[in-house]
Amino acid sequence: MSLIFSLIATIQHLIITVALGLIFALLLYIYFTWTFDKWKNLNVPYVRPIPLFGNYLNNVLCINHPADTYKLIYRKLAGHKYGGFFQMRTPYLMIRDPEMITNILNKDFSYFPNRGIYTDYSADPMSENLFFLYYPRWKIIRNKISPAFSPGKLKQMLDQIKECSDTMMENIYKKLDDISNEIEVRSILARFSLDVIATCAFGLILNKNYEDQSEFHMYGKTLFQPSPRILIRELCLMISPKLLKILRFPNFPPKASAFFHRIFHETISHREKNNLIRHDIVQNLIQARKELVLNPNLSQDEKFTETQIVANAFVMFAAGFETVSTALSFCLHELSLKKHIQDKVRMEIKTKQSKHNGVLDSEFLKELHYLDMVIAETLRKYPATFALFREAVKTYHVPNDSLVIKKGQKLIIPIMSLHNDPKYFNDPEVFDPDRFLPEEKAKRPNGVYLPFGDGLRVCIGKRFAQMEMKLSLVKILSKFEVEPCEKTEIPIQFSNLSIIVLPNSEEVWLKFNKLSD
Repeated sequence: MSLIFSLIATIQHLIITVALGLIFALLLYIYFTWTFDKWKNLNVPYVRPIPLFGNYLNNVLCINHPADTYKLIYRKLAGHKYGGFFQMRTPYLMIRDPEMITNILNKDFSYFPNRGIYTDYSADPMSENLFFLYYPRWKIIRNKISPAFSPGKLKQMLDQIKECSDTMMENIYKKLDDISNEIEVRSILARFSLDVIATCAFGLILNKNYEDQSEFHMYGKTLFQPSPRILIRELCLMISPKLLKILRFPNFPPKASAFFHRIFHETISHREKNNLIRHDIVQNLIQARKELVLNPNLSQDEKFTETQIVANAFVMFAAGFETVSTALSFCLHELSLKKHIQDKVRMEIKTKQSKHNGVLDSEFLKELHYLDMVIAETLRKYPATFALFREAVKTYHVPNDSLVIKKGQKLIIPIMSLHNDPKYFNDPEVFDPDRFLPEEKAKRPNGVYLPFGDGLRVCIGKRFAQMEMKLSLVKILSKFEVEPCEKTEIPIQFSNLSIIVLPNSEEVWLKFNKLSD
């Protein structure tokens, strides 16, 4: 009898366990699909999601780069100005229409001033920077930093960039051998962009020995390098920002944050002690510190903290390091495959150098119109940021449309998808700088070419990055013809673990043939 009672108890326990499991599974299902009726109820076209993952299954499994996911969604929404999709359970609105994009980023910017990317400032103080800050505080700090990128200041920084480019050339020559002349260019260009940002932003001169793993380089590489940390953080963010708040998972590696905090304070202390003033980014941040941190007359709403100033020095470094070196690597890779384009660039450089008596100044760089087109085409095909993120801060009635975007709604503007739309760029997989001839640009609407963003939150360092890229390409292409080699990856594959557009192999190998003087 006891055996029967024991069996009954076991069955009851099993039934209860199964029932509780089913209830838990049902609750999870309800939680992860609760938002899935949103776009249907609003009569907005959308891509059908699947439970738990929404439209992000391939990203979670690291099969696709986010840019590829957005391209797929973009194509499925063809014929529509906008459409809905789901990042896990979070509903996003993808904006496809160029006029609507232009309005959101410019005329109607006051409705969408924030990126809407979740970050926990208490867990990650370095996130209180120009990229992540919310309106109106981002505008206050941007106004303080903007003068560092004025045409006059850029001219003053040109000589510093030239010195860095000379060091880059010295190290290219050191890397060459008489047998293959094959070079892994991305590491050299990373050191160049590192030197530039460290010199122009922090007033430092790094060790010219490129084998020396300086702290700047070591911590700089960790910022965007694909890693499990980035993957776990992105997964938590997709499921629920509350997870990040509980786990206190930072955007940036804590050791890197601590290093840049120390460097900034050492720079301030050195300059104040020696009464040094430099025409660079940190000088503007030092002034901002005096006006926004040390000023006792500011209200609490206007006042900034010491850490917030440091965070903006940090983001200037982060934005100017990996993105520029990677774009230059992509550019040289494309030029190695298109000899006629490379020759045309070289001829323009030679002609303009002759006109300017060999002086590499800002006026010379301004006249390199074809090189501008080459860089523009590189950034079309390989934009560092594959999408722009925005969040509505108040209800927005889309002009000439029934759609009402409610406060708090998250938006995505798919940069790479637009850049690869044959409606705007014929044969988008082909590298063709002629797309940026004045007459060709006039045929395209605004809002379809956005490598630096647009509107008030356009990349603050746009002209600085363009100047840096032009000068380095002039130096390299004046002395070398670049060709693919056996190690050259054709085409370059993107890393599925990176939050920006990076080569999957992390290396870009090319052959450098010396040109006769």
